[in-house]
Amino acid sequence: MPPTRESRQDVFRRIAQRPHADWPLYDATPLYERDSPDGLASDIRTVSQTWFKHDAHNSVEEFVCTLPLAYFTFDAHDCYAESTRYEMDTLFRMFVLKELHGWEHETALLEYLESHPGLRERLGLGSVPDQSTLWRTWNERFTDALRETAQKAARTILISAQNADATVPREPEQSLPRRDDSADESDPDTERILDKAGTITNHVSRFVFPAFSLNRGEGCEIHENAFWGLQTYLGLRENLAANEGARSFVHETTRERTPLGHAHRDHIRNLSIEQLREMYRQAIQRLLDEVAETEKFFRAGIVAIDITEDDSFTGDRTGHEDEIIGTKENTDEYAYQWATVQLVGNAVPLVLDARPVRKAESRLEIVEDLLDSAEEFVHVDNVLMDREFDSQHVLEMISQRGLSYVVPKRMQTSEKAQATRLLQRDQDRYETDRKLHLGKNEWHKTTLIYRRKEDSEHDDHRQYSVFMTNCGSGHLTEYGYRWEIESGYRSIKRFMAATTSKDFGLRFFYFAFACLLYSIWRAVDLLVQVELTDEYGHSPIVTADNTLTLLKKETGIG
Repeated sequence: MPPTRESRQDVFRRIAQRPHADWPLYDATPLYERDSPDGLASDIRTVSQTWFKHDAHNSVEEFVCTLPLAYFTFDAHDCYAESTRYEMDTLFRMFVLKELHGWEHETALLEYLESHPGLRERLGLGSVPDQSTLWRTWNERFTDALRETAQKAARTILISAQNADATVPREPEQSLPRRDDSADESDPDTERILDKAGTITNHVSRFVFPAFSLNRGEGCEIHENAFWGLQTYLGLRENLAANEGARSFVHETTRERTPLGHAHRDHIRNLSIEQLREMYRQAIQRLLDEVAETEKFFRAGIVAIDITEDDSFTGDRTGHEDEIIGTKENTDEYAYQWATVQLVGNAVPLVLDARPVRKAESRLEIVEDLLDSAEEFVHVDNVLMDREFDSQHVLEMISQRGLSYVVPKRMQTSEKAQATRLLQRDQDRYETDRKLHLGKNEWHKTTLIYRRKEDSEHDDHRQYSVFMTNCGSGHLTEYGYRWEIESGYRSIKRFMAATTSKDFGLRFFYFAFACLLYSIWRAVDLLVQVELTDEYGHSPIVTADNTLTLLKKETGIG
């Protein structure tokens, strides 16, 4: 049921009677101004913790619509100078709603609002903004701090509602606030975990970062760690380029001398792709050596190989056609592409190796290269790949190595016909052996497994997926582990510095260094979990931001 005037009064009366609750913070303490995002985030935490304890309050959406925001000054976080149709507080509520549901794109939010007129009314929306308006609001109108506050607010609301047994649209991520966040002091584990993470991050970074070298010679005034510190700092800020980041870095670092943005890029450009990859592999080897000291890490497991794209490239690619290639989807866009091999399954998801993808390279060459690296580090049992790797030559190469594989197959005429027959028989699963022609009267033997999708929106052969494997249907369930590599890519891209440069080596370095930061985070989380609980759960208890914040201290930022 919607909150009533009496239920709202009851909530704020309880807050006022709490001896250690200050709300709103800008009025109760001298620590925050009325435009402080940290103050707003803390106030949302204070109100939500009491709100959902009331018997009449069991809807997170009602909370978003009712949350008092009149005291907060949004003007400092409005990048638009001219007047606009939609007020900042209404837009903020809409994006908190989007984060509550975990929707990746604005379209899902718009469709939801269109189908829920009552919610639109409670949000004060006479009409729903279009998708482009919402995209510009989030990416251009809101400041970075306000975007982070919306995300932090959503997680806080989900946790408060879940703790009170209220209905939530999704599970909140298992994460911890940064050191400078207003952590709940009543939780003794928060500081304990962060302290342990700080100690372990310090230890790990002292082994890993020395694997990288700019080959500058002796007698340089700027310490080399300052370059890695700047790169880590760029990973802490979304869409921050080297020039702007170098200027901000000066004010946050404890170092007397720091590199300028152009000098930072010039040194990296002097390194070849081969040098960058060798340094990355050395760093990962050192990281593996550290985590291998715990019995919860095994040098064996399942690996996933995949290709990800950089942001779409819209400039002139003349002279770079072999590097700025088409996207994986059949579109007219262009992008840089990077390939990785990553541990998945029950193992800690480290990125074992990364490499650029050029136009002339075959998928066989890419997979061979990445498997060579992976097998140097760990004992590989099974290889998971996307359907773009369903080449019979790739599969034969994997089999000849004595490895098993699971790969979805692109459906051709014969597969579509078989899927149609299965649909007519209402059969959910089907297996058949198949020989794939390798040339010169040579064949690769594989097994095709047809599996019906749950809740498919199609009424034809598209209800089925087809997988190829050389290890039997029992391994098909392992393909579900492959989602971890997509989840990893989202975090990795969050750690990448922004650039408009077409230099292939610089672009690849930004991606590879982001892979390293991601792997350090997951390794630190493993070691912290084992240290505190003697167990390893796949959901992190140390956030990526926690680890980056601690890493920047080890590279001279704080």
